[in-house]
Amino acid sequence: MSQTPGASARLLPWSSPEGKPCYVIGDGTGYISRVADNVESVQLAMAAELLDHADDMLDDRQVTSAQLRYVVARMAEALRDVHRIAQSRGARLAESAHDGSGPVQPQV
Repeated sequence: MSQTPGASARLLPWSSPEGKPCYVIGDGTGYISRVADNVESVQLAMAAELLDHADDMLDDRQVTSAQLRYVVARMAEALRDVHRIAQSRGARLAESAHDGSGPVQPQV
């Protein structure tokens, strides 16, 4: 099976039911890539909202330890999502730089 020119493997922002990474192969314009873009957008927005919530909680002297544990657990989940997005985007940037289709690299 040959790959379409310009196609690459993209790490998706979700895992299989077994917890294994999921990938899509394509040029980044297909349906699954668009769904992944939307999921990443939601995940990043949720992480930003969670940071704002955590800031508010840190300013509140009446926050309980149970509330802090809960927000820290959600922050860990958000950080995993953001880390996965960074890995996926970093891999795509490296690939596009390698094949010459990416941004121009500065000359030193």
